[in-house]
Amino acid sequence: MTSDPDFDIYHPQPLLIVLSGPSGVGKDTVMQRMQERGLPFHFVVTATTRARREGEIHGVDYFFLSSDEFARMIENDELLEYAIVYNDYKGIPKQQVREALTSGKDVVMRIDVQGAATIRKLAPEAVMIFLTTESEQEMVNRLKARKSETPEGLSLRIATARQELKRITDFDYVVVNSDFRLDETVDILRAIITAEHHRTKPRKVNL
Repeated sequence: MTSDPDFDIYHPQPLLIVLSGPSGVGKDTVMQRMQERGLPFHFVVTATTRARREGEIHGVDYFFLSSDEFARMIENDELLEYAIVYNDYKGIPKQQVREALTSGKDVVMRIDVQGAATIRKLAPEAVMIFLTTESEQEMVNRLKARKSETPEGLSLRIATARQELKRITDFDYVVVNSDFRLDETVDILRAIITAEHHRTKPRKVNL
């Protein structure tokens, strides 16, 4: 039917989907709702040295590691990418992503804008999605409402987020995560992924 060995209408290539955006746009919340709805993806669990927030579960929301544990992962080359984000380390465990892709599952990773740039270089065929809010002020309001930062930390997050908003055109898609419309956001993400599986020139990720 086609000379492209990677094209199989009945068994599409697994996708690597990068969900990124500034702090405060709701990346964690969107990922959580996607999981609650039982969507058929592998959701990557990020490793981090930051403190656990109320309600977060180790191994589900993040792998919460000590600085020494994270350093060992760096030394053993166990991370696809890692970076210092607001004075804490965050990284994507390499083996977890490779095993999921090998199994044929689409892989969704939630990652900061800095990390997304690294993944783009490692896997140019990844589907890059930028999540944002209805306005810059809405993003600031969400960050303030979390009350999880010192005044200095909050100022840093707001300043960084404003710079990251300028990176939208580095991504394939942009999705507005409006207040009280979380399921609509998830529906749009699912539609993007469905459309990607109908490309006549499929993306093929090699990691």
